[in-house]
Amino acid sequence: MTNFIPIFPLTIVVYPGEELNLHIFEPRYKQLITECIVDKKPFGIPAVIGNSMNELGTLMEITELSKTYENGELDIKTKGQKIFRILEVIKEIPEKLFSGAIVNYPANIEHGNPNLMQKVINAINELHALLKVTNKFTKPENQLCTYDVAKHAGLTLYEEYEVLGLMNELQRQEYLKRHLAKVLPVVTEMETLKEKIKLNGHFKNLEGLNS
Repeated sequence: MTNFIPIFPLTIVVYPGEELNLHIFEPRYKQLITECIVDKKPFGIPAVIGNSMNELGTLMEITELSKTYENGELDIKTKGQKIFRILEVIKEIPEKLFSGAIVNYPANIEHGNPNLMQKVINAINELHALLKVTNKFTKPENQLCTYDVAKHAGLTLYEEYEVLGLMNELQRQEYLKRHLAKVLPVVTEMETLKEKIKLNGHFKNLEGLNS
């Protein structure tokens, strides 16, 4: 399936199912969002990395117009629907301030390995415990998929985009598992180092050498 969508490039990776709140202030995007609300149509967020717009992004549904300001700015709530690939960017659209794109929607295998998914979740929980942060999963653990947890795994923007480009849940699970296997030992070492630094200058109860 190929179609035209208005696009709103942002330096963010959004996953299907992810909820994103946006404050709209640029004239071109105020026009874009207003039209999408009136026509009840989605828009696309292509990921911008290193000041360059990438070919993959996520189709977004506007779920709520939260606030309209006197100057025309908007607060909206959105939710990711599915991943698209840009085939052609349409920079100039008659009577429009915003750009658009011809896109298609790659096939996406959404069934992974439940045991592997649980290992990923356990590793993320361990990471959060080390960092002393609280999990904010929106679903019970047995209902989570990689799109639900990827933002909790400490990925860089580029790594988040790599996950977006994997069109198979099993591949995404393997990617997150490998990433966490690399990150956890580093974080553990950092936390150990922090504790050592905290002890510096404090009284220590040390045993001397037995002669």
